[in-house]
Amino acid sequence: MKKVELLAPAGNIEKMEMAFHYGADAVFLGGKMFNLRAGSSNFSDEELTKTVEYAHSLGKKVYVTLNVIPHNEELDDLPEYVKFLESIKVDGVIVADLGVFQIVKEHTNLSISVSTQASNTNWRSVKMWKDMGARRVVLAREISLEDIKTIREKVPDIELEVFVHGAMCMSISGRCLLSNYMTGRDANRGDCAQSCRWRYSLMEEKRPGEYMPVFEDEHGTFIFSSKDLCTIKMIDQILDLGVDSLKIEGRMKGIYYVANSVKTYREAIDKYYEGNFEFEEKWLRELESTSHRLYTEGFYHGRPGAEAQNYNDRNSYSQTHQLVAKVIEKISDDEYILAIRNRISTGEELEVVTPKYDPRKIVLPKMMLIGRNGHEEEVEVANPNSTVRVIMPGANMEALDMIRMVKAENPGAEQK
Repeated sequence: MKKVELLAPAGNIEKMEMAFHYGADAVFLGGKMFNLRAGSSNFSDEELTKTVEYAHSLGKKVYVTLNVIPHNEELDDLPEYVKFLESIKVDGVIVADLGVFQIVKEHTNLSISVSTQASNTNWRSVKMWKDMGARRVVLAREISLEDIKTIREKVPDIELEVFVHGAMCMSISGRCLLSNYMTGRDANRGDCAQSCRWRYSLMEEKRPGEYMPVFEDEHGTFIFSSKDLCTIKMIDQILDLGVDSLKIEGRMKGIYYVANSVKTYREAIDKYYEGNFEFEEKWLRELESTSHRLYTEGFYHGRPGAEAQNYNDRNSYSQTHQLVAKVIEKISDDEYILAIRNRISTGEELEVVTPKYDPRKIVLPKMMLIGRNGHEEEVEVANPNSTVRVIMPGANMEALDMIRMVKAENPGAEQK
């Protein structure tokens, strides 16, 4: 049986490495041009080359996003850029615009995925893209299980990719004008300010001065703000449909989000193919440990109503745990070099998060702070952006594994 691809976001090289370490089969990422995440670090040409080589050495894949909606003056550089992507052997490009699609077809033999920005919700549009030469269609998020089933039956000879986790947009497949209108930052050119997440006072035109109590309390309203997509409870139903790729959203999120969401869906997918899938509550607890808005299953069971929005929820972000350190080197079975991401102290109870095991509790031992000159000093407290050496018998960690702590305050914070 051909297994589904688990596709993860990679906003930079570190996130790419974490995604692969925790079980992703492929990543999607952007170069310095033509992609819809202007605020992400993105990848230089040299970084793209090294990333593709690294991924292929692991038997993994890299897809490059070309999903910007370009204006005339932006098209001139595209032919040479797609030739470069083909020369470094990327596994495919993700395209939303017909003109970009045509340029890729004319100048390369690159595999093309049609972006969710193209809003494909029916089998006829999917068939059209297939007939034009697309290898894969990333279905719109406004689509049900029944819709996917029909598309799969009607167009069996094209790959289908669907979103399973991450932020949802209040507009259709992300095509929104709020950010452009309110801040001058164009969402369709990679620079969304997420204006829909702001707090609003909503007033009905026919009743000036009177607020709509359904949508607003004394704290305002989040009427435009969707909950985050989470399909972990129903992942078997999606896999039953025969889709080819499961996509996690979040190139702007931190490494803890990327690693933990990949790890959780990897375990659920593997359980499915072992033939003994049954939803486990620990999966949801793990996904709730990262920074997220309240969860929804989106459109998969039909058109969602008010329950899919945040509306009056002031605490629209929450997370139960916080990344405090990443293993950057394993010196021996018991000795490690850690990159510190949040303040930690000797004697604190923490948790180790690895790709192979459920999180395990540890007590942080004494730390040797490593200075720039290599000099070491024993410390009780380590601060962010420092490097320490620790001896932790039985921790059973590898390079790129993470250490986290239970988070008591500031629920919306996330480490990059």
